[in-house]
Amino acid sequence: MSGAPSLYARAQRRTYEILDGEVFDQTSRICEYFIASLVVLNVIAIILESVPQFHEAYAHWFDYFDVFSVVVFSIEYVLRVWSYGARYPEPEKTWQGRRDYIFSPFGLVDFFSTVPFYLQLLFPGADLRVLRMFRLMRIFKLSRYNSAMEDMLEAIKSERDSFSSAIFLLFISCLLFSSLIYIVEGQDQPEVFPSIPAAMHWFMLTIIAGWGNVDPVSFLGVVLVVVTQILAIALAAILTGVVATAYAAQVQGREALYEMEVREVLADGVVSEEEHHHLKHLQAKYGMSDEQVHAIAEQVRMEKEAAKAS
Repeated sequence: MSGAPSLYARAQRRTYEILDGEVFDQTSRICEYFIASLVVLNVIAIILESVPQFHEAYAHWFDYFDVFSVVVFSIEYVLRVWSYGARYPEPEKTWQGRRDYIFSPFGLVDFFSTVPFYLQLLFPGADLRVLRMFRLMRIFKLSRYNSAMEDMLEAIKSERDSFSSAIFLLFISCLLFSSLIYIVEGQDQPEVFPSIPAAMHWFMLTIIAGWGNVDPVSFLGVVLVVVTQILAIALAAILTGVVATAYAAQVQGREALYEMEVREVLADGVVSEEEHHHLKHLQAKYGMSDEQVHAIAEQVRMEKEAAKAS
């Protein structure tokens, strides 16, 4: 019995499983739904608070709700920092697990979405309206419960070479077309194109918005604007194609991983309660629908039956 984990260790591990979704049970789901619902309500409250009529009529209710939310999110943050010490079984790696969370994207979002409240308490006379907008970062807390954001980041990371090439092409195009528009339009519109950096500002506006808020007055200027807009469409198409292809690959890879887990679970023909919870956890982690899971399970079963028949 001396080797059994202490009550402290069991409580820490259980807290980690609930908050991180390591165990897909009712308590973990309730915690997930509560935090997600509170985040959505916070975003709605922040949006409504920006409307002068609502802010004047319900200012104290917005403040009460913000205090309640900060208390909940602060408790969540402290519990995560504490419980992530159980992420690694080795006792000497306790602080490594906590450090992994604190400096992870989710940990930083959890921290910066609540810190403006405490800064207002420390500096009551300061104008911290900009910092208060950091509360909108709470929306990113939802990405913890959905793999879409993670898949998108992984897709961009996997295609970083293609992105680098597109950005390099954008830089070359910006330098070239900005210099040309400065040469062509600079004399006719010196107040608009007084320098190449000003022309680069026009180029970026044209690429992003489709119009640089300036009408050319020369024929060559019109040609350059048309070519720049065509280039903007081409670059957008390239980046969209890269992201779409990489994202589709991420989704297919996720389904392949889940299918591999299903094959391992069904290898002995018996699905235990622990294995069932494990598959449920993976389904939630990968954001897979019940239809996708059912189709994969049916495919694996049909392959097993065909193998037995042969």
